Amino acid sequence: MTNPALEPAPVQRLLSLDVLRGITIAFMIMVNNNGGPGSWHFMNHAQWNGLTPTDLVFPTFVFVVGVSIVFAFDARLARGADRGQLARHTVQRAAILFVFGVIVNSFPLFALAHMRFYGVLQRIAICYLVAGLFYLYDQRAWTKVAALVAALVGYWILVRWAPIPGVGVPGRDVPFMDMTQNLVSWLDRHLFPYHLYLYPPDHNVRDPEGLLSDLPAIGTALMGILAGLWLRSRRAVAAKTAGLAGAAVVSLVLGYGWSLEFPLNKNMWTSSFVLVAAGYSLALFAVTHWAIEQQGWRRGWTWVWLVFGSNAIAAYMFSELLPSALYTMEWGVGRGRENAIGWVFAHSFQHIPEAGWAAFAYSVSFTAVCFVPVWILYRKKIFLKV
Repeated sequence: MTNPALEPAPVQRLLSLDVLRGITIAFMIMVNNNGGPGSWHFMNHAQWNGLTPTDLVFPTFVFVVGVSIVFAFDARLARGADRGQLARHTVQRAAILFVFGVIVNSFPLFALAHMRFYGVLQRIAICYLVAGLFYLYDQRAWTKVAALVAALVGYWILVRWAPIPGVGVPGRDVPFMDMTQNLVSWLDRHLFPYHLYLYPPDHNVRDPEGLLSDLPAIGTALMGILAGLWLRSRRAVAAKTAGLAGAAVVSLVLGYGWSLEFPLNKNMWTSSFVLVAAGYSLALFAVTHWAIEQQGWRRGWTWVWLVFGSNAIAAYMFSELLPSALYTMEWGVGRGRENAIGWVFAHSFQHIPEAGWAAFAYSVSFTAVCFVPVWILYRKKIFLKV
């Protein structure tokens, strides 16, 4: 006899998930436009090993993608869509996201010689494609756990013990987790030379969204799917919140424990980083789920995050394309030459005495500007779907 609590509940929109998505995209815009070198430490990525709040933004979005797969796919299946139709749409959506990512990277010059094919939207596309098709044809939780373990342990084995051609074994012939002499960077240099985030003559020849590190990133999406399966069960709302909180604690303990051997590293998306980042994502999700679904606090404070979350990809693309356009708007000659963003900063935020506050004020103001177009879309009930 099956346990009724494990049976899927009728598909209902989860407001707390929309709020979590909105919080994530808003903070992503802030840290990607953090005001420059004067910005506070927590508004910047860790240079290599280590972790800052900024490093948690991207994996949280990938985690949200995993949760969303469960609710979106189940809703469409409940409305009568067949799996073949959903599979075709999943491939199509992933392809469009990937192309959007290349556009964001290349705008406005589109220089083919150094066009970057890796990127944030590209990684989201790959994670969505693999995790989405996996869930579409197999909704069992244990297979997701097995795939998660295989991805994280397999990646650890490859990075830790697989010989790097022409270099040697990590930890013996080259330092383990060396910034450039690692299997992830070696593979990217041979697949896409001169098309990486950092390419020759830069001595840090690598890409933070490299091909091999897509493997543990898919694990992040799988953890989102597992959270989605938990929330789709018929358990009581309080039990679901407690489950998210408990999973957060377990994930953080396992991740920080593993980091003693396999350091936390967002650039390489290490297995320990997957668990720690997912732990914080689960913790934030538990808070929003408790406040909205359990306590019923739905009005007022959720509005900004719902606006951002309803058109997250549109908000992200606008936030990436706008600075690129403004940087190309230049005037003056010689040392007096400046671009539009530099002019705005120099004539407003730079007058704030403390550099950290000046950078933060710019970051918040830029995010507010990005809020305007998505707010207009929200008011007109236009929700851009890929």
